[in-house]
This record gives sequence, structure tokens and C-alpha cells, in this order.
Amino acid sequence: MTLNTPEDPQSLKARREWTTRTLIRDGVRLSLRDWCPEGTEGTEATTRPPLLLLHGLAGHAGEWDVIARRLRADGHRVVALDQRGHGASERRPRDVSREAHVADALFVIEELRLERPVLIGQSYGAHAALLTAAAHSALLSAAVLVEAGPARTTPGTVAEVGSWLRAWPVPFPTREAAVAHLGGGPVGEGWADGLEVRDDGLWPRFVPEVMTAALAENTGRDRWEEWDAIAVPVLAVLGRHGIIPAEEYERMAGRQPARLYGSGVPGTGHDLHLERPEVLHAVIADFLSGLPSRPPSAR
Repeated sequence: MTLNTPEDPQSLKARREWTTRTLIRDGVRLSLRDWCPEGTEGTEATTRPPLLLLHGLAGHAGEWDVIARRLRADGHRVVALDQRGHGASERRPRDVSREAHVADALFVIEELRLERPVLIGQSYGAHAALLTAAAHSALLSAAVLVEAGPARTTPGTVAEVGSWLRAWPVPFPTREAAVAHLGGGPVGEGWADGLEVRDDGLWPRFVPEVMTAALAENTGRDRWEEWDAIAVPVLAVLGRHGIIPAEEYERMAGRQPARLYGSGVPGTGHDLHLERPEVLHAVIADFLSGLPSRPPSAR
């Protein structure tokens, strides 16, 4: 089921830049921002592949706005999804498994008729993109993984992330207070953009316990078998001070030498899509320009 819903009142730009849509899969509400290329709204009249953007854990679709705007100007249809448990999507879904996230991505692709899209994800969203590409490469043109790889998450990381999320002093009394607590600068601004404005202050649009439950599954095993199964080009983008060690990337390259393209962004960390969005856009655009073009759809 697909519904068009009112634009986010927190964004003054929404009405002229994207359409907010709500999809329902197995009773779970999924909210997304649909950016159509200028002059092609409601059509598939572009030779450039559509793009499905997946944010990281405890994030939101709006994290991609700067990059989505640029990719839209490049001529792509861009869809940014609030993943289950996040943003305007279902806050407390019963199923937060990796399989559910893959199924959500496939559902969005089918419902919006995205013909062989490129999946672009950051961190937790990139992990979902990796698993989707592994199981369904025939449906995709490529994948872009920002700060993510096949190695498992350690239980200590799950505990650390949970403690950090639960320690947010919510409600934040002002946006300035939220930005400062969440790291300041463009990173703090990006996280603050995802907060919900209520009468008593600003609140996160996620439940910490749902976040840790979703992340905990990644501690079970590595995903190298899935990495080996990917049959489309993959761009891996890493922050120079990010969380993916050089050894993991080298192993990724060794196992997929013909398909993996790599890039590092100097002076950035895990949230490089917020720190240097213009650089990440340039890296992604260069990668996309090397993919085969497709004929315009007759649909």
C-alpha cells in the first residue's frame, strides 16, 4: 500500500523538493522522501538509475538531504527511507531483524517501481544495502557502502551505543542545546534535524531499546559469505577516522577485486556524509557516471 502524506512541518523546503510517501508492509509503516529529477515528476523519463538511500542506526532520511539534492540535480530519482524504528516510520516494529530491513528495501523498490536502482547506505543502512545486494543483485545496478563492511559488530559496541543513546538529556530545551550535545558542527546539526519538536522540547524519533535490539543481531556472525555473493559493482567510502579498519577493507578488496571501488575522505569520521556531503556527492557521482546507462522506461 502506498500513501502520499503531508510534508514534514519541520521542513519548509519539503513541498518543493520532495514528496513524502508512506508505505505499509505487513502492518509496518515506512516513511520516505521521494526526490524526482526536475521535469520528470511522476515519470521514469531518465536514463540515470534511481537511487535508494538508507541512513544509519538512530538516524533519519533527512541526513541525506544535501546529497539527495545534488543527486537529484544530476538527473537521478532519489528515494530516502526512514528505516523501520526510525523517524516517521514505525517506532516499535516487532521485527527488527536484518531480513526485515532487506525486505523493506525490496518492498520500496517494488512499490515505487524503481528499475534496477543503486542502493546507497551509511553504517547500519550500508549493512542493509550489502545484504540486499548479496541476495538480490539481479534487481540492482550497484551499491554504495559508506562506513560499513562485512565484519560483525562486537557486543561491547552494542552496549556502548545503547549507553550513549540512553544518556541523551531529553527533552532538549532548544535546538542549540541538542546540536551541542550531539557533537556540534554539521554532525550535530544533522542529528538535531532528526528530532521531533514537542511542546516540552525536542525528542528523538526512535526508542533506544529498539536500536540496540536491531544492532545486536550484527554480533552473531560475520557476513563474508554475503560479501562474496554480491554480483554488482560496489563503491566503499571510508572516513579516514572512521570505524572500518584497513585490514577489513583490504580483505573486502581481496575477495571482490573486480567489483570493489574504494575511496577515502580525508579529515572525516564515521558520519562523513554529514561532515563533507559535497565530497561524498562527488565521489558517488563519479562512481555512478561509470555505470552503464539504461534506456528510458516505457512505463
